[in-house]
Amino acid sequence: MIIEKLTKKYDGKTVVDDVSFEIPKGKVISLIGPNGAGKSTVMGILSRLIARDHGSVEFEGTDISKWKSKELAKRLAILTQTNNIQMKLTVRELVSFGRFPYSGGRITKEEEKIIDQAIAYMELQEFEDRFIDELSGGQRQRAYIAMVIAQDTEYVLLDEPTNNLDIYHATNMMKIVRRLCDELGKTVILVLHEINYAAFYSDYICAFVDGKIAKFGTVKEVMTEETLSMIYHVDFEIREIEGKPLSIYY
Repeated sequence: MIIEKLTKKYDGKTVVDDVSFEIPKGKVISLIGPNGAGKSTVMGILSRLIARDHGSVEFEGTDISKWKSKELAKRLAILTQTNNIQMKLTVRELVSFGRFPYSGGRITKEEEKIIDQAIAYMELQEFEDRFIDELSGGQRQRAYIAMVIAQDTEYVLLDEPTNNLDIYHATNMMKIVRRLCDELGKTVILVLHEINYAAFYSDYICAFVDGKIAKFGTVKEVMTEETLSMIYHVDFEIREIEGKPLSIYY
């Protein structure tokens, strides 16, 4: 996926300003930056949930706007911050939605097997007949990820997947993100506010400030005291744990 000169304005204010970068395949890429930096807007444009004003997003050699929705949904899945489905659904029914681009709602035996595999991968077998609104926040988030796994796309876009999760469930969510890449070969692009999660679980980081890219590179290239202090306007100290640069701000 190649992003070139992406621009978006709201009410005359530029929120994404001439953004260009390339997303490496088969890696975890985190978009970080302060509130209002433009990272979620960029994510929305990449998934076609938000229309761009200028620039291009090339996906598998074709501008993403030219893809038919059904075909794009077989290659790219998006999980947004707000997933409040106003229906009484069980976990299994929710996960089955991931097969819609293929089945059109007619679930075959082969589709059932894929749904079973997604539920098992997220260790949700004991909850599959429970209603979504009866689950804890962590369980519900795992159910949505299972739906994305059932969709079986190469690209997975997650907008703040740790939002509203406690430390235990947020850490488990990031481990799942890593497994999607390492075990299932997915390219995972996520928006994160917690920069230490980005540092520990990502391969690449794209840091935004005021709608522009402040720094794009490997974790070690971006996670420096100078770069983080410039982005967040607070002082940072970088320490390494298990070879990963983690930050303390003060």
